[in-house]
Amino acid sequence: MNTDLIKNSPEKVVESLRKVVGDDWVTNDLSQMQGYLYDETETLLRPEACKDCVVVKPASPEEISEVLKYANKEVLPVIVRGGGTGVVAGAIPTQPSIILSLERLNKVVEFDEKNLMITLESGATLSQLLEELNKNGKLFFPVHPGDEGAQVGGMVAANAGGTRAVKHGIMRNHVKALEVVLATGEIITLGGKLLKNNMGYDLLQLMIGSEGTLGIITKVTLRLYARSKCNGTLLVSFNSQREACDAVPEILQEGITPLAIEYMDRVISEKAAEQLGTTWPAAKGSVDLMFILDECSEDDLYSNSEKVVEICEKHGSVDSIVAETEKDQSHLLQIRSNAYGPYKDNIADIMDVAVPPSSVPDFFDDVKRLTKEYGNEIVSLGHIGDGNIHNFIMGDNGKLPTNYEQLKEEIYKTAIKYGGTITAEHGTGKTRKKHMPLQFSQVEINIMENIKRAFDPNSILSPGNIVD
Repeated sequence: MNTDLIKNSPEKVVESLRKVVGDDWVTNDLSQMQGYLYDETETLLRPEACKDCVVVKPASPEEISEVLKYANKEVLPVIVRGGGTGVVAGAIPTQPSIILSLERLNKVVEFDEKNLMITLESGATLSQLLEELNKNGKLFFPVHPGDEGAQVGGMVAANAGGTRAVKHGIMRNHVKALEVVLATGEIITLGGKLLKNNMGYDLLQLMIGSEGTLGIITKVTLRLYARSKCNGTLLVSFNSQREACDAVPEILQEGITPLAIEYMDRVISEKAAEQLGTTWPAAKGSVDLMFILDECSEDDLYSNSEKVVEICEKHGSVDSIVAETEKDQSHLLQIRSNAYGPYKDNIADIMDVAVPPSSVPDFFDDVKRLTKEYGNEIVSLGHIGDGNIHNFIMGDNGKLPTNYEQLKEEIYKTAIKYGGTITAEHGTGKTRKKHMPLQFSQVEINIMENIKRAFDPNSILSPGNIVD
């Protein structure tokens, strides 16, 4: 990788890029680049290499194509920059690089109500998408990773998940077409407004979750869904993790598929509420399940709510609260969304492992054992309906604990023992990359490396992410 050209002759790189995008859209002034050098990752040290980067802001796929042709010719690393909401250092440069921001590609291209699809440029945010759908009032998009500043292209590149995956799945389930600029500059379109397409290898699916390593996504077509007319939120409390976990499979077996099923250690909920200047409504028990149900009629909503409560009582629940009004529902969601807030200043890592839902109770038991063994405070919450659990490993007065790497690896091994995965929604990035051999054989990793070479022969795109 020709990083010396950026480090030693930045003015040459800047001048070349200005010929493509114009004088106002390129900078290597460190004071103007600060917002482009980091994402939400807490554990990666901020590399000194950041100061030798160049930020470029193209306005079209054609300009991105010219930037990549130049970078490919000179073998310069290119970091693809979305909304900066990632947590695995995917958008953080670790060497002098061209940081390519997609912020100017921010338009809604087409709202196709008849086909229940919407097409947006990749730099459009989730907030823009939701605002556009609210104008219509009939259709909605289900994936919500928690931060509405996330860009749509980044959500595709990271295969974002979130609370609603139990009913609607993750980003991969809703992407119908992509426009992509390859590392060598070609602009291609993958997929289309089709519900069925079985021609050739599915390159569209390869691009989803590729974290900027195979191409730069410039346009996204998403499938939309009819809004449910009735929704409600239930908060059910238990004395133990196992009792809460055991109730979930039976609810799903009953044919009830909530929009979301969230698990929360009570201590998290109470601290999150306190930081917001409010209180968590549940007092009994030590753990909670929050069910968000959306149904076609009030009768279905009440009937399924009653069934959920009955099944939870069968499994030892000690209390249940119904949030009937929109204000009450919003109150619970606001507290849940702030779960990270009280811990932000002293957290070493937010794990996002997933195991088969039936294995969640045993996984929790093993995490408790590891907590005692390593002397760390670990609190948990997660999307329990799909087995995706977030374990917060706490820091040591703002620093990484001495046993951090060992504890993290043991949690990964525990998830894999139950047929799980190291990461369910945050992605591999740079922080999880070294743990790939825990989950994949060398043959599988070699295949991924070969795919990377086929799309990006000079390995200029997002170096350090996923594979070398």
